[in-house]
Amino acid sequence: MKRIRINQGKVGLVFRKGDYRNVLTAGTHWVSLLDAVVEYDMVKPFYAPKTIDLFLNDEKLVAMLNIVRVGDHKIALKYKRGNFKEVLTPGTYAFWKGLIDYSFVKVDLTKIEITEDIDLSVKKDRALIPYIRVCKVESYEKAILMVNGSFYKELDPGDYYFWKNEIALNMLKADMRQVQMEVTGQEILTKDKAALRINFYGQYKVMDIVKALIDNKDFEKQLYVLMQIALREFVGKFTLDELLEEKDSLADYVKKVLQVKAKDLGIEIRDCGVKDIILPGEVKNIMNQVLVAQKQAQANVVARREETASTRNLLNTAKLMEDNEMLFKLKEMEYVEKIADKVSNISLSGGHKVVDQLKEVFTGFK
Repeated sequence: MKRIRINQGKVGLVFRKGDYRNVLTAGTHWVSLLDAVVEYDMVKPFYAPKTIDLFLNDEKLVAMLNIVRVGDHKIALKYKRGNFKEVLTPGTYAFWKGLIDYSFVKVDLTKIEITEDIDLSVKKDRALIPYIRVCKVESYEKAILMVNGSFYKELDPGDYYFWKNEIALNMLKADMRQVQMEVTGQEILTKDKAALRINFYGQYKVMDIVKALIDNKDFEKQLYVLMQIALREFVGKFTLDELLEEKDSLADYVKKVLQVKAKDLGIEIRDCGVKDIILPGEVKNIMNQVLVAQKQAQANVVARREETASTRNLLNTAKLMEDNEMLFKLKEMEYVEKIADKVSNISLSGGHKVVDQLKEVFTGFK
């Protein structure tokens, strides 16, 4: 016989001729000279020298071990004293009990969603990156999760974590903010065959992402075509002159038409408006000529009105001066004063007759 000392935190496994016999815990033990004792540190995992199944018939040894079996398409998360340490892939693992508190979370990788109680920090750990796929939905978006090409559920803004496996996942996103769509340079014929171009805009917001992204293909292109058709319907009802008079009604008509049809696209029309109505060059020149003629006619009317008023004033003044000699004389002096303001020098010739004439004008005496 021989004496074996097993220290604290150690375990001894007894083998005879290579076959496992029993386990020795901390303390002093007597064993046969034919037996070999292999010590194991209880802080470290138990790595069996042979397949671990050969040791599981010993109930005493099994009671001292945490046996973790991980099947195919599964993993296990190992926690040491509550802290995540590593990922266990398919296989059988054994960890000594007693010194260290181990816990394990088993995961079925054939699922889509992560239903296990796993902290966000663990999901972001480098060890789990090969097993997790992350989908991000921005704060202004909503999304639809498609599983193998079929609708699964709607996703609100946030980060989503799914197990990585053979299942095909896809996300369809929609911008939930108010969006503006513009129809620029749209060439349209009026009722009298006048060709013009219209720049138009519409503002909309996605309200039902299932209708917008699944029930309809390219809902934005469909909305664009609906806006074009509504513009053509309105413009085609009027001649050019009538259209220019009714242009304020164009936006209201298009908005009313789109509000009804846009519901099937899962969107809501918020506003519409006309940015520009561009006339062809020849029509624009004619319109300018008409405008110039109209303004010229208005100017002529104003001029005639002013001439008539001026003539009437002259007539009234003449009648007053005819009836009042003093008023006539004052008016005459007023004109002489105005003339004098324009004269800087006076040259006299003809003797005293010129002076007498000026005296007569200013005093009224000969």
